Amino acid sequence: MLNLEWLRTFKAIYETGNLTAAAQTLFISQPGASLHLNSLETYTGYPLFMRETRKMTPTERGIILYNCILDSLNKLEEAEQSFFRNSKVNKPTISVGMGVETFEYTLEEHLATLPFNLIVRFDRYLTLLHDLDTGKLDLIVTPQKGLQANLEYTPFMRERMVLVCGSHTDSGPLDQLVMTNDRPAIRQWLKQQVWYTMGADMEHLKNFWLANFDCLPDLHPNYVVPHFSSILRCLSNGKGLAVMPDFLCRRAIDHQTIRLAWEGSSPVESMLYFCKRKKTIFREEIRQLEALLVKDQV
Repeated sequence: MLNLEWLRTFKAIYETGNLTAAAQTLFISQPGASLHLNSLETYTGYPLFMRETRKMTPTERGIILYNCILDSLNKLEEAEQSFFRNSKVNKPTISVGMGVETFEYTLEEHLATLPFNLIVRFDRYLTLLHDLDTGKLDLIVTPQKGLQANLEYTPFMRERMVLVCGSHTDSGPLDQLVMTNDRPAIRQWLKQQVWYTMGADMEHLKNFWLANFDCLPDLHPNYVVPHFSSILRCLSNGKGLAVMPDFLCRRAIDHQTIRLAWEGSSPVESMLYFCKRKKTIFREEIRQLEALLVKDQV
């Protein structure tokens, strides 16, 4: 007879791409995962994956099988989570995905007050969307919308890119140039300053530069660091410039460790969304999280 565990192992291998990761996801041994897959392939009579070095690529039959069982397995997993939740005294556990800075400046300080357990994941937004759709996460905060029909989006907060500087930066010349709206002179002055950016692609700086100067930034950042929080610490009571989302630097500006140098002539804005599955057993816990984060932005 067909064993349900064979299908769960098959689904895990399909989504992780290799036996080791699938075994870790299911908390079983790698030989056990291999045995499940071999048994399923014997049962179906077809190879379901092409074995490559450190990678398992699904065959056409494997893709068809995955699409056939995905919805049913997801529903079974939700039922399993619901039964586990209702049969234990322990608090339920919610899995949330977001950017590391969004977590630090919105949710981190409230963790001790939550009436449920929380697991927070940091990853690329497209990966978070996929994991939410497949049931690995319960809620994400994202500036990007996917095409998954199973997901719903609620506007959370609007973020605006602004130019900030360390409190010891002499921004007087910039203030004079902004008053006269001399764009070429502003751009030239900015190019001569010390710059901090996050990530080698400099996405936020590029968008800000395009909106205000109609061209890509023709400067080389002096310091490229992993997170916006690193930039804030570097700029704190120091010198230099950076383009950042306004909500991430609001506290530092209030504490006068950095200053708002220029909001730009053309706003560069984007919306952050709460995103969750349309059908979830944790609707009340998610509602509490959303209310907490919205209240924190008022």
